[in-house]
Amino acid sequence: MNLDDLPASHRARIVAVDWPSLAPEEGKRLRALGIDEGTEVEIAHRGIFAGKDPIALIVGKMTVALRRSHARAMTVEDI
Repeated sequence: MNLDDLPASHRARIVAVDWPSLAPEEGKRLRALGIDEGTEVEIAHRGIFAGKDPIALIVGKMTVALRRSHARAMTVEDI
């Protein structure tokens, strides 16, 4: 399942990221925020407009705003 498909308040582990589908500077930023394979995440909430963008993602004790296009590049598994 993609991170974009994860329901709110469900915890998951990122098992794969399609880094080539992201711009190099975007991948660097995500890694700097600790978003990489093996990271446990949770969707806090989604944007309120039609596109449901951005996604508020809990990573450790941080809440990070993430574009849906980035979330689609990440495969997760429930934990």
